[in-house]
Amino acid sequence: MTNWLPWNSRVQKLRVKLLNDPYYRLQSGEEIQIAAQLGIRIDANQATVDDWLRLPGLSIHQARSLVELSRSGVKFYCIEDIAAALGLPVPRLEPLKPLLNFSYYDHESLVGSTQLVNANTASVEELAQIPYIDVSLAQAVIENRVSVGVYRNLADFQRRLQLSGEAIAQLMYFLRF
Repeated sequence: MTNWLPWNSRVQKLRVKLLNDPYYRLQSGEEIQIAAQLGIRIDANQATVDDWLRLPGLSIHQARSLVELSRSGVKFYCIEDIAAALGLPVPRLEPLKPLLNFSYYDHESLVGSTQLVNANTASVEELAQIPYIDVSLAQAVIENRVSVGVYRNLADFQRRLQLSGEAIAQLMYFLRF
């Protein structure tokens, strides 16, 4: 099947999509190169499942595995580490190199940093450890999540729990969705 759009128009539409859709899943080596030219990068040691799923050829199971390994303390220093973690040959992952950053985080720099809590999976106890969330708000978060469904984003969280702008301004540094 041939693409009826002229090459420049097709590339321009792709560029707009890449810049505006953080969940767009790349389809080819050409798209990887365009994304890299636009400055899109994934930090292998801080990537979320959604970040990993942007890369062509990675399954949800592989993405979850990489995130789980990273959260358990495994550090990825190069593409070979990612390949070993997934049990894949390095040449299969080589095309992804332009998008991957391998940043290093020493223990001291992470001690003071805040670990984001996923509002869609956290328990009452985990939520209550967040500054500005008391036990009653933590319970309301869980009850709303169970009755209405997962929170799509911070704005959805604020609307459903009827939180003030001031409260959300404080909480946004501690929550992820």
